[in-house]
Amino acid sequence: MKKSLKLLVFAMMSMLLVFVAAACGQQDTETGGEEPQEEQQKEQNEEQQEEAAAEEGSGVVNLYTTRHYDTDEELYKKFTEQTGIEVNVISGKDELVQRLKDEGEATEADVFITADAGNLARLKADGLTQSVESEVLTNNIPEKLRDVDNQWFGLTKRARVIVYSKDRVDPSELSTYEALTEDAWKGRVLIRSSENIYNQSLLASFIELNGEEAAKEWAQGIKDNMARDPEGGDTDQVKAVVAGLGDVAIANTYYVGRLINSTDSEDSKVGEQVGVFFPNQETNGTHINISGAAVVKHAKNVDNAIKFIEFLSDVEAQELFAKGNNEYPVNPDAAISETLKSWGEFKEQDINLTILGDNNARAIQIYNEVGWK
Repeated sequence: MKKSLKLLVFAMMSMLLVFVAAACGQQDTETGGEEPQEEQQKEQNEEQQEEAAAEEGSGVVNLYTTRHYDTDEELYKKFTEQTGIEVNVISGKDELVQRLKDEGEATEADVFITADAGNLARLKADGLTQSVESEVLTNNIPEKLRDVDNQWFGLTKRARVIVYSKDRVDPSELSTYEALTEDAWKGRVLIRSSENIYNQSLLASFIELNGEEAAKEWAQGIKDNMARDPEGGDTDQVKAVVAGLGDVAIANTYYVGRLINSTDSEDSKVGEQVGVFFPNQETNGTHINISGAAVVKHAKNVDNAIKFIEFLSDVEAQELFAKGNNEYPVNPDAAISETLKSWGEFKEQDINLTILGDNNARAIQIYNEVGWK
């Protein structure tokens, strides 16, 4: 009897344990258990980290630019697509520099893009830019086309050449900038005002390469050989050559490229009637200059600003950026347009363009001294 009772109690306790275990298993199934909860929390953390990383790469970069080409806008959109960084663009001319000065520390500008190393040097001298450390930029942009303190970087390149009438000038008559001061060219040379930064930078390069005395002799000789008093821009000089007001002009290559590729039939005819000659190939080389970018001193989005300039220095962007204004890319790995290829390769002046800013004040003095308007 006692043995039967013990067996009955044991059986009942075993059934109770099975019931409790089943109930606990059902609760784990309904609540998901501890391990599924931990896995879910881990996934949520990973999603939050990804969202934070995406937010870090987004934001804005505010651009002040004196350039105004459709291809530039196309590049800005591509930059946003690749990085999530919006590009806010303020376009203008010389007034943008004064605006930047007036805004001071309160400015929203992060990047300033403008033409000519002389203008970029003025921004630096006025304390409006800051130094940038970027391996991408130093790899993509040759040393002579960026500031010695990395406060500005060239993005496109142009040459200041002799543009001649195909009807009246044989290119074999041409050789150097200096040769245009000879009596054979009296009353035949067209060039814009000395107040223009392109001419100031040209003379600044001569001061560096040839010395102040030789630079002044050149300025005097060109003034004496002018076909007319300076008026208009580079395009006006080229058109004046075709109109017969002079036989040669000193102008930047991209102005000729614009005329050749213009959708205006009259402009394209002008471009077809002139030739491009790269002077000083046997001496110091042809003068070159740039359009370039700088990170603004009081930029609020410095990292985005650097990313933006780095993007514009990349091969793909360079080819489109330069093509938009018939310019040469600064990145040596980028291809040039068919128009530029047709003019052939040429030897450039071998100086760092920072020097153009350093010599700007003296160049202006020399122009004033010789009476070049």
